Amino acid sequence: MASETILKQKEEEVKALAERMKSSSLILLTDYRGINVEDVTELRKNLRNSSGKYSVIKNNITRRALAECKIEGLDDCLVGPTAVITTDADYLDSLKTVYEYSKENDFYKIKGGVVDGKVMTADELKVLAKLPSKETLLSMLAGALLGNISKFAVALDQVRLQKEEA
Repeated sequence: MASETILKQKEEEVKALAERMKSSSLILLTDYRGINVEDVTELRKNLRNSSGKYSVIKNNITRRALAECKIEGLDDCLVGPTAVITTDADYLDSLKTVYEYSKENDFYKIKGGVVDGKVMTADELKVLAKLPSKETLLSMLAGALLGNISKFAVALDQVRLQKEEA
């Protein structure tokens, strides 16, 4: 049986991970088999640039932290080596970083995760990662609105010119 200090230490790990998960907009579970230290170090660096945090945590501790956060449906993702990626900033940046990395490294796989409290499958997360960034979508919307406003202004000006001629 495990000693009292080890049990307390594991309880603290679960509590710390649960707190991190509660404040995160993204919780991503990935399979890191076959990845060398140099590649993982590069991924960690890229994630830090997008306010993400990469941790390798025992599945049992992750399972308990998810249960403490009342997140269900990810037990099938907690098989084999699992890395936990969290971010409390814009989830899309970290998700895109991991997705791009998984495209470059065949062994690295996204297992599943949680985006803004919604449990998502690996396929759903990949579709989300392929979307343009929030800033790009907003600029596309602004461009579309500006085009319509410009056409409306031209039409109003034509109506004004017709009334002046009449």
